Amino acid sequence: MKIWLTAFVWVLSLCVNPAHAKDLILAISEGSSGGTDHARVIVKYQGLADAIGKSINQKVNVVFIREFEALEDGLKNKRFDLAMARPSDYPARGMRDHGYQYVASARPDGQCLIIVPTESPYQKLADIKGKRIVLPDASSYMARFCAAELRDQGINLDKERIERVREQGAVPFYLSNKFGDVGGVASYAGVAKSLDKSGHRVLHTSVSQPYFPLIAHQSFDAAQIAAMQSALRALPETEPGRTVLKSVGIQGFDATTEKRLRNLLPWLGL
Repeated sequence: MKIWLTAFVWVLSLCVNPAHAKDLILAISEGSSGGTDHARVIVKYQGLADAIGKSINQKVNVVFIREFEALEDGLKNKRFDLAMARPSDYPARGMRDHGYQYVASARPDGQCLIIVPTESPYQKLADIKGKRIVLPDASSYMARFCAAELRDQGINLDKERIERVREQGAVPFYLSNKFGDVGGVASYAGVAKSLDKSGHRVLHTSVSQPYFPLIAHQSFDAAQIAAMQSALRALPETEPGRTVLKSVGIQGFDATTEKRLRNLLPWLGL
């Protein structure tokens, strides 16, 4: 009788919490600048998936989500057990609109860098008023990010001369060829890592916002969320953990950014 009752409780728990009933799916979206090879993404993130899975005694499989539309649809219909995505407005919407829970975000945070050519005479942000500002497409996350920062600094882009480019990688090119005077790029973008080589410098660094957040389906209980957070925080402490972080391309995880992530969409005006 005791054995039967124990089995019944276990089966009931599977029905109540489907996260216990099957292998879990970790959806990965690297944004428009991410890689396009599914196999490469699985290799890159499977170590992270294994670390998460070990913390909750579940198998976690990586699925690469190439298109933003598929990411949004998967979150809306709750097809992902876990999702780690950039840009950060997608996980933020997953939490606000679709019931997902916060787990952590990557370190370091993301910022908008306002850049100018090295020889530019501009020394402070107020100097760019009335100048040609080069930004990505208006609907993109980083364009909204930079616009929100400039708004907070007293610069209304509706009253400025804006040049739009499809990719952030084009911003330094526009500045070097004098198609614009100042531009905005993400701190984590490839172009931001080579500004010295491209002949540019940072004029202004924005406030920090959570980068590459990890969120979890609402079926996970508080103990599971806490276990995942503990495992992620501990990754830099061991050689295998550091290998996982190096593979993903981040320094570590921060499990204290939930409030800022929840405030991100209002700050962006979304």
